[in-house]
Amino acid sequence: MNLIVNVDKNWAIGFKGGLLNRIPEDMAFFRKMTTGKVIVMGRKTLESFPGGRPLAKRVNVVITGQEDYKAEGAVIVHSVEEALEYLKQYKDEDIFVIGGESIYRQFLPYCDVAHVTQMDYAYQADTWFPNLDEIDDFVFVDDSEERTYFNVEYRFKLYMRRERYEKMLKG
Repeated sequence: MNLIVNVDKNWAIGFKGGLLNRIPEDMAFFRKMTTGKVIVMGRKTLESFPGGRPLAKRVNVVITGQEDYKAEGAVIVHSVEEALEYLKQYKDEDIFVIGGESIYRQFLPYCDVAHVTQMDYAYQADTWFPNLDEIDDFVFVDDSEERTYFNVEYRFKLYMRRERYEKMLKG
């Protein structure tokens, strides 16, 4: 499984239910990576989308503890285990975990690839992503050259689970 996230320099991801910054190139990257794929999110992430509606041209899997929750065009599950069971019908490389904080933390053990857009700026925040630079199971693999959106510099970074990366290097 993959995850895709935009973080600030302190690995913060959100404030008061919203993103910290909407960088057009990052949004385009997100669309490119997830269109035609399966995205896994929590209820609050779904509700943060325009109109609280699922994203088009993707299978939207929403995890919520609310037993009677409904969202037209989304697959609703009520636990990580139920989500994992549902996701078995898809290839791991076609699945992207997209947040929020608790969903990222619960699915991190199942993800082998992390696409991280990292901004070189510290925002006021109330939600964070685990710092992959401090997790031994993950290794930094690649990044883009530095880019700028107004006054914010950022990079697209790629992390992989160490075991998968080492296997890939061996061929």
